[in-house]
Amino acid sequence: MSQRTYNELWAEAQVELSRLLVEEIPAVPRQPEKDRVVFFQRLAMLYVRYLQVFRQLEKAYDQVVHPQKRRLLLNVLEGVMGRVLELKNEMVEKEFCEYHYMDDVLHDLKLTPAELEIPIPNYFLRDRNGGILERTQMLANILQTMETTVTQKRVAKAMTQEEAIRVVQVAERARQGRLRAALNEASRRLSKIPRTEDPTPADMAQAAVRIQKVWRGYLERKKTAAVRNEDMIFLGMALHPKYQEPCKAIITAQANEASTRNKQKEHEEEYQKSVVAITNHLRELEGQDIAENIKEQIRQWFLECRNLTGNFPDFPDEDEGGSAVLFAEKDYQQLIEELAEMEEEASGKKKDDKKKEEAKKSKGKDAEEDEGLMMLPSAFLADLEVGNKAFADFWETRSEYKNFNQRHEVELIKEEKRVDIQEEIRVKVDVEMRVELADWRLAVEKVPPKVYAKKKGKGKKDKKKKKGEKDLTADRTLESLCQEMVEQGLLKQANDVRMRDYLGDFNYLGTTLRQNDIEPMPSMSDVRQIVSLYAILPLGSHVVHEKAPLTKAILLAGPSGVGKKMLVHAVCQETGATLFDLSPLNIAGKYPGKSGLTMMLHLVFKVARLMQPSVIWIDGAEKMFYKKVPKEERALEPKRLKKDLAKSLKLIKEEDRVLIIGTAKDPISADIKSLCKLYSKIILIPRPDYGSRYVLWKQLIQKHGGKITTALDLSSLAKISDGYTPGHMIQAIQTVITKRRLLLQEKRPLTAVEFVAPLARFTPVFQAEEEALKKWYAKTPLGKKRSKAAAEREEALQAQAKGKGAPKKGKK
Repeated sequence: MSQRTYNELWAEAQVELSRLLVEEIPAVPRQPEKDRVVFFQRLAMLYVRYLQVFRQLEKAYDQVVHPQKRRLLLNVLEGVMGRVLELKNEMVEKEFCEYHYMDDVLHDLKLTPAELEIPIPNYFLRDRNGGILERTQMLANILQTMETTVTQKRVAKAMTQEEAIRVVQVAERARQGRLRAALNEASRRLSKIPRTEDPTPADMAQAAVRIQKVWRGYLERKKTAAVRNEDMIFLGMALHPKYQEPCKAIITAQANEASTRNKQKEHEEEYQKSVVAITNHLRELEGQDIAENIKEQIRQWFLECRNLTGNFPDFPDEDEGGSAVLFAEKDYQQLIEELAEMEEEASGKKKDDKKKEEAKKSKGKDAEEDEGLMMLPSAFLADLEVGNKAFADFWETRSEYKNFNQRHEVELIKEEKRVDIQEEIRVKVDVEMRVELADWRLAVEKVPPKVYAKKKGKGKKDKKKKKGEKDLTADRTLESLCQEMVEQGLLKQANDVRMRDYLGDFNYLGTTLRQNDIEPMPSMSDVRQIVSLYAILPLGSHVVHEKAPLTKAILLAGPSGVGKKMLVHAVCQETGATLFDLSPLNIAGKYPGKSGLTMMLHLVFKVARLMQPSVIWIDGAEKMFYKKVPKEERALEPKRLKKDLAKSLKLIKEEDRVLIIGTAKDPISADIKSLCKLYSKIILIPRPDYGSRYVLWKQLIQKHGGKITTALDLSSLAKISDGYTPGHMIQAIQTVITKRRLLLQEKRPLTAVEFVAPLARFTPVFQAEEEALKKWYAKTPLGKKRSKAAAEREEALQAQAKGKGAPKKGKK
C-alpha cells in the first residue's frame, strides 16, 4: 500500500484517540460511580477502544517512512501502550482477577475476538540501538565459541585400519542378508499363486468388463473429487492450487516491504545529517541576536523591579529555572510569590499534603464503596494530549503534494532547534547577567557582589548518598563476565519461538459463565494476551516500563506440558531480551557458600542491567519455597535463593528493564505466603479447552507435514483428548507422523484413530488436579480479595431479598 494509505490510517487513529481523550478528561469532572458493574463496563470499553488505536498506530509506524512523522507516531504509540497497561491494571484492582471477558463489549463495538489480541510492535527488535546490537553479537559469539569447544570434545577417537575394515564387513554382510531375505520372500509369494489354464473367450470378456468397471469407477471418483474441490474453493474453505505456491503478488509485497525498510533507513540518515547542519547554521546566523534579545529582556526586568521596589532584584538560581522563569507572562509580584512557593516546597512544606493523600489511600473498601469508584490518575494522558495537539496543529491539515518521497520538513526542524538553541544560549547568558547585576549593585547601591549559594536544606539532600549495591566485579569487562556465566550455564540462548506459536482459541463462554456465578478457566488465548501485556510491552519499550505500573516478577503456574517454558523463550525472542537461568536444578553445586551465592546474584543482576532488556528465568519456582524439602532433593539445596533473591529484587528500579519469570508445575507444595511475596503477578495456565485443542491438533499436524482431510475427524480427536496438554499432543503427533507415514498419506490419509494409542500412553491432567489448582489460586492475595468480594455481594443480595420480603409479611 502507498504512504497515503498509512497516513490516512494514522489520521483515523488520531481521531479516535481525540474522542477518547475528551471522554477521559472532560470539562466537568465525573462524579464517583457507585455501581461496580457500570464502572467495570466503562473500563472495559476504554480498554478495547485503546487497543484498537494501538493496533492502528503500530501498523502505521511500521510502514511510514517520514522521519518526523515516525517520531511523533512513536511517542503517541508508547503513550497508548502505557494507557492500555494502566487500564488493565485498574480492571485487575477493581475486579480482583487477572483474566477478563468482554464479549458484550465486542458485540457492542462489532468486533471479533481476534481484535483483542495484543499486537507486538516490530520496532522492539528492528529499532534497537548500536550498543544493544554489539552486546547481542558479543553474546552470540561467546555462545558459538562454547558450542564449538563442546563439539570438539565430543569428536570420536581415530580408528585403526583393522577396526574400520571390520565395520565395513559387518555393514556389507547385513546388506546382503537383507537383500537375500527380500528375494526369498518374493519367491515364496510367486510360488503361492495358483497356475491357471489358458483363458477362454468368455473369461476374457468377463475380465474386460471387470477392468472397465474399475477404470470407470476411478474416473468418476476423480471427477467427483474435482467438483468437491471446486465447491470448497468457491466457498472459501480451501485454497486454489495457484495460490499455494508463492505468487507474484506475495513476491511483490515482500519486495515492497524490503524497499520500505531501506527508505526508512535512508530518510533517517538524511534527517540526522540535516539536523546537525541546520542547528549549526541557526547557531551561527541567529545565535548572537537571540543572546542580545535575552540580555535586553533581563536588563529591562532589572530596571522595572528597581522602579517598583527601589532595589535591584535577586537573580533566580539555575535550579529554580534561571531567566526562563522571568519570561513567563507574569508581573513582578506574581513572580515573587511563585519563587517563595518554590522555596517553601523545597523546605518540605508538602509533607502535610502527602499525609492527606496517604490517609485517603488507606481508607477501607467500605469507605470507597460509599464514596464511589474513581479512575486512578494516569501517567500517560498528558503525553497523549501533547502528541494529539502536535498532530492537529501541524500534520492534520498539512498538504504534502510536493513531498511525494516523504522527506523531512526543514521548517519543522528549525522550529524545534530554535527552542533548544535558545535554552542553550540562555544558560550562558544567565552567567553573564549575574555578573552584570553584581556590577550594577556595586555601582548604584554600593552593595558587594552576592555569592549565589544553595539554600539551606538543599545541600543536605545532595550530601546524602543512597546506599547502593557494592560492585564486586568493578575491575572486569562485560565480555569476561558473560563468558563466565555461559561456562556456568547461567546465561543461555533463547529458543526460536514466538508468541504466535503459542496456539489456542478464545474463550467464548467466559461472560456467560460469570453471569451464572461460575468462574471460567482461562483459555490459551487469554494466557497469550496477559503475558504480552505484563512481560513483552514493558520489556520492549523503556518509556512504558518507566511510567506504567511496575511488575518485577511474574509466576506462570500450571501442570507440566502447558507451555510455560515456551512462553519464557517467546518473551525473550519478541523483545530481544537476554535469558538468565537461576533454576534450582541449574545452580545446584555452582558458586557454593554464602559468598559464592552473593557473587552469583551480583553477576546475574549486573549483567542483566547492562544487557537489558533481560529475563531471569526460575524453573521449578516452587522448590525455593518448599514447605518440606523432599529427601531426594536435599542435596540440591533448592531453597538457597529464598532470602537473597528477594533482596536483589528490591534493587530493580523503573529504569531497569529486568523481569523475573518463575514457572511452577506444583505450586501447592510451596509456602504460598512467601511465594506471593516474591511474585507480584501470578498467572494460572490450565489445560487447554475444547476450542484450543481443536486448533492445536489442526495446526500441529500441519506443522509436522500432515494433511487435513475428511478422513481425519479433528472434532472427535479434540473431544477425546480432554485433559491432555499440548506437550502430550506434540509427542503423540511425532510418534505417528514419521517419514514413512508422510509418504503413505496420498494412498492412506491420516485418521483420528492413529493418534489415540500414542496419546493413551500419557497420564492426563484430571479434573481433580485442576480443581486443586483453582483452590490454591483462591488462597493467593488476589484470589482472597475476589472471594471476599463475592461473599459480600452474596450477603448484599440476601439482605436485599429479605428487605423486599418483609413488607409483604406485614401486610398479611
